[in-house]
Amino acid sequence: MHDKLEEIKNTLKNSLDIRYFEDNLSIVYYYLEFKHHEPSDRYLIVSDKYLNGEGFIITSFFTNKIMGIKWKTK
Repeated sequence: MHDKLEEIKNTLKNSLDIRYFEDNLSIVYYYLEFKHHEPSDRYLIVSDKYLNGEGFIITSFFTNKIMGIKWKTK
């Protein structure tokens, strides 16, 4: 994914969907759809962890489904 840095930045800035899992609220999953990709690699997921007020990317990869609980926005 080192060659996908711009796509990762774009996913964090312009997410289609933001999700989390109840068992670990410090990790947030950002999704962005890439319609020109194969259906098996349609969404880029970037997982971000917040620890001691700092955030960092854990991993990123392409997937075909969105999982987790939708982040509530105001």
